[in-house]
Amino acid sequence: MKKVLKYTGLTLLTLITLILLYLGCAWLLSRMIVRAQRPAQPDIVIYLKGNGVHTDIVVPVRTSYKDWSRSILYKNTRGNDTSLSYLAFGWGDKGFYLQTPTWADLKFSTAFNATFGLSSAAMHTTFYKSLREGPLCVRLSIDRDQYQRLIAYIENSLKTDTMMNPLLIPTNMRYDNEDAFYEAKGSYNLFHTCNTWANDALKACGQKACWWTPFEGGVFHVYGR
Repeated sequence: MKKVLKYTGLTLLTLITLILLYLGCAWLLSRMIVRAQRPAQPDIVIYLKGNGVHTDIVVPVRTSYKDWSRSILYKNTRGNDTSLSYLAFGWGDKGFYLQTPTWADLKFSTAFNATFGLSSAAMHTTFYKSLREGPLCVRLSIDRDQYQRLIAYIENSLKTDTMMNPLLIPTNMRYDNEDAFYEAKGSYNLFHTCNTWANDALKACGQKACWWTPFEGGVFHVYGR
């Protein structure tokens, strides 16, 4: 009995130590800032949008450099509103996206698989008419080269068919009338979360970012939010 209690105590102590180490690294590395590259001609507006847990990258639907509506189709949403002019991309765990409409629906198996990278990824896309700056919505102005790098980063995160079209996930799961899900590359885990993906997107297009963060708070801390 004493041995059982001893090993149980050691296991709990190890677990607590690992959790504290993880949280400590997340806090420290999210405070270490990657400096922004000065844009040559900042004529493209993008947004960093959060919801308290998850971070999206929002881009204009149409520019002379990319027309996202040709690959992320309006008709794949319930609303099919072609007047919407912004498109949000949010990479994340496929199981969580499709099986957890609310936190009350979260299953242990879904959380376990997501934590340890045992499921596949999905890209959640949402069309918007406009966005307003606020505590969880940051407006950024970037130039042509920076935007083209962001385009490449997002495109490289999506799985495609032989014609290079993103693969729509057929599902009745929706968060609103203007969203849809697509197959994505990679897998969600403790060290590469939806917020890590968004932070890396900022790095890809030369914007301020932190060295690493698994949490939304780390992404927005960089912008004083």
